[in-house]
Amino acid sequence: MARRGLRKKTSVGHLAVVTGLVVWCILIIIPFWNALMVSIMPAHEVAKHPAALIPYGFTMDNYNYVFETGGLAKAYGITLTIVSCGVIYGMTITTMASYAFSQQFPGKKFFFIMMLITMYFGGGMVPMYLLIKRLGLLNNLACIVLMGGVGTSNIIIMKNGFENTPQSLVEAAKLDGANDITIFIKVMLPLQAPLLATFSLFTAVGYWNEWFWSSLVLNKQGMQPLMVYLRSIINNIDTSMFQNTATGMVLTHGIFSDGIKMATVVLTMAPIMCVYPFLQKYFMKGITIGAVKM
Repeated sequence: MARRGLRKKTSVGHLAVVTGLVVWCILIIIPFWNALMVSIMPAHEVAKHPAALIPYGFTMDNYNYVFETGGLAKAYGITLTIVSCGVIYGMTITTMASYAFSQQFPGKKFFFIMMLITMYFGGGMVPMYLLIKRLGLLNNLACIVLMGGVGTSNIIIMKNGFENTPQSLVEAAKLDGANDITIFIKVMLPLQAPLLATFSLFTAVGYWNEWFWSSLVLNKQGMQPLMVYLRSIINNIDTSMFQNTATGMVLTHGIFSDGIKMATVVLTMAPIMCVYPFLQKYFMKGITIGAVKM
């Protein structure tokens, strides 16, 4: 009887958790879905149904406006360049640093503490900008790549992953004549595939969403990443296109401000949302694999 009661209690608890998660997922999805609906609906229909979850009419005028402004393909190319180079650079630094800290060497504790300090204290925006200018990295994509490459928390978690790797594998590789570089590349890294996939995704999303420093250091025309470019589209909407309506959002020529904003939201979030499902199984495993031991 006790076992049956426990099983029933567990089933009820499991059902409650699943129900809560489903409701939470729906609440998260609704704003994104509404953004898609607003971006493809005519202005007068959005005025009637601002929270629409099904399309009332269909138009591509907002997307056409974004594409016709010119430069979108180049902005995508710049962002993809930054993301590609940044992920390679960031994961190289992360894996090498985390593997080094998983080993014993003189001064390890000192360097580890110095790295931890950067999680809590920064040099400040103005000193950082002056340093970038002094190094001649203004209007240089390498600046954005270098600034976002090191993630201290990523290094700590991956270090724990390396430390949890059975040492018998390392000893067997050494008996076979493998040196430290061979062990690192052929033995240790393949075992950290979930962490590599997880932190690659984190790093890519970080570079993809980077806007603040890009808007400060990339001022040359034609060097704007996607986020900066799409924001400039929104900021440069011709105010003469606005009509004085009750909603204050309808534009002439079949486009409207909220539709343009939602179209830019869809264009920026779509690539990441398409990539995530392919890395989800690694993400769920990698998020906890190195978080057990500090």
